[in-house]
Amino acid sequence: MKNLVIDIGNTRIKAALFHGEEQIEDCVETHLDELLLKVGLWEFDQVMVSSVRWSQEELEVMLPFGFLFLDRSVPLPVTNGYETPHTLGLDRIAAAIGAQGMAHGGPVLSIDLGTCITYDFIDDTHRYLGGAISPGVEMRFKAMHAQTAKLPLLEHIPSAEFPDLIGNNTASGMKSGVYHGVYFELEGAIARYQSHYQDLKVFICGGDAKFFESLTKDYIFVIPNLVLHGLNRILNYNVNTN
Repeated sequence: MKNLVIDIGNTRIKAALFHGEEQIEDCVETHLDELLLKVGLWEFDQVMVSSVRWSQEELEVMLPFGFLFLDRSVPLPVTNGYETPHTLGLDRIAAAIGAQGMAHGGPVLSIDLGTCITYDFIDDTHRYLGGAISPGVEMRFKAMHAQTAKLPLLEHIPSAEFPDLIGNNTASGMKSGVYHGVYFELEGAIARYQSHYQDLKVFICGGDAKFFESLTKDYIFVIPNLVLHGLNRILNYNVNTN
């Protein structure tokens, strides 16, 4: 059986084709009609859609195929131990479920380096416990500019080289503070989780994941499409249990 999974964000739409747990195709587009042209060339048996842009009712009109829509009523292959599940971003738990599947169990920590940096943890009893949220790279640059009188607004370029630790002017000092600050945050958070969970595996995703790829070790993996892997697992779980 082949699964099509689609993740509709505020600015980008990602899709992937899976055969079982193996990803065999993927694409990223800005507009839905462009994405549909590409996925229309794929053969698939079932579909899951996650969206922060359009409702299920709107997508039922826009999409030429049936689909399972990810909302908080959809059964998950983990127990949700979050204290306020109605406030939990579904992309967060999907990334964690994707990480758990790739690790073949827990404990796992998924880290999404996007607008915010989110940390999401599933233990070895298949229980999602939560994690943390902190400002992402671009948000840190914007905050320094907005909340000071003289600091400039610097552009975040994910493809740029990692800056030197010691900045020798205002711009390079800001870059060092932001990028090394995120790097040290990631190192510290991972180390703290490891002190509690020795067999921890860590999966990093999101738009800035490649920028911090130097963190990768034998227990840290950079998987850009981690949310899509999670959606595929959720879809398989619902198909198999029904």
